[in-house]
Amino acid sequence: MYNFLVILILIVSVLLAIVVLVQNSKGGGLAANFSAPNQIMGVRKTTDFLEKATWTLAIALVVLSLIATITIHSGKSSVQKNAINAENTAVPVSAAPVAAPQSQPVAPAPSENQ
Repeated sequence: MYNFLVILILIVSVLLAIVVLVQNSKGGGLAANFSAPNQIMGVRKTTDFLEKATWTLAIALVVLSLIATITIHSGKSSVQKNAINAENTAVPVSAAPVAAPQSQPVAPAPSENQ
């Protein structure tokens, strides 16, 4: 799921960059090519379309990023699942206390003066 979302984020990012680069804040860009009166889409409609496309792609990018962030923490890889299963099926170690070794009394060393 996460990989699919990353691919969608990349596609939306590339489309957003293209739409922003096509725009021109001075009224040029793609809108300047459709200035003839017999065109179906006039200058104003092209500018409106590009602005709506920019906002839509920007919102989609934010939403996809938030969803991807949520799926990172909720999903576990197969390696993590196998490690968890191995921990759960491990044989438990006995909880009995281990007796400390008994110390032997030490006899005093014979003195040389005797």
